[in-house]
Amino acid sequence: MNDPVFSLHRGRTPLLLSLPHVGTAIPADLQPRLMPRALEVEDTDWHLEPLYAFARELGATVLAARLSRYVVDLNRPREDTPMYSGVNTTGLCPVNFFTGEPLYREGQAPDAAEVQDRCARYWQPYHDALRQELQRLRGEHGHAVLFDGHSIKSALPWLFAGELPALNLGTADGASCAPSLRQALGELLQGQDEFSHVIDGRFKGGYITRHYGRPDQGQHAVQLEMCWRCYMAETAPYRLDGARVARIEPLLRRMLRLLTEWRPS
Repeated sequence: MNDPVFSLHRGRTPLLLSLPHVGTAIPADLQPRLMPRALEVEDTDWHLEPLYAFARELGATVLAARLSRYVVDLNRPREDTPMYSGVNTTGLCPVNFFTGEPLYREGQAPDAAEVQDRCARYWQPYHDALRQELQRLRGEHGHAVLFDGHSIKSALPWLFAGELPALNLGTADGASCAPSLRQALGELLQGQDEFSHVIDGRFKGGYITRHYGRPDQGQHAVQLEMCWRCYMAETAPYRLDGARVARIEPLLRRMLRLLTEWRPS
């Protein structure tokens, strides 16, 4: 299914792969209000669609955004309440780059009315599709597993100190999925020593993981924030690195296969 806001591929397993930050499109009428640098959409979750292309082979449903997070951040609550207290972060309609500099030309940032309009036009359709697909999967399989896929530059001092572990798994401190699923994913990550990892560290899961992860209702959600260094160059033009992809893809494949095969106890 193709929509101006998202693309959707329906699969045959309980797994739904959500990719809310892979979009790069910015509406033409918005572009002149942004700093020229913004048109390079540097804070995109680059190349995750090709990196996770194998998910369709495994039978996953795949939902991917088309619009840039600079238009509206699909992983933030519509009320724009902070996801992480006490740290710098970007909001529902971001006004800063991940490096902290202003995203908009002076006086051009969106007001509250425009933010709500963008939510109605762009945020809501993605979440309607997400909700409907999870409901479909629960109806067909008795449960659904949501994997929210993200990626980020390894070091962004405005957002966090130091360098992130390569793989940052978030389960909202265990609230967004069954304990057995969190344990199984933890054991998978601990069973390899090539990629550093942490569970519920700096990134515990954004709005999508926290809102849709309802294990008591048969709906389990996890987020993976993966550092760019795992699969691509971290400087423009942000190219995929075939050698790095070849190292990380088997682990990602094992992770998604686990999610398709896992069943609630």
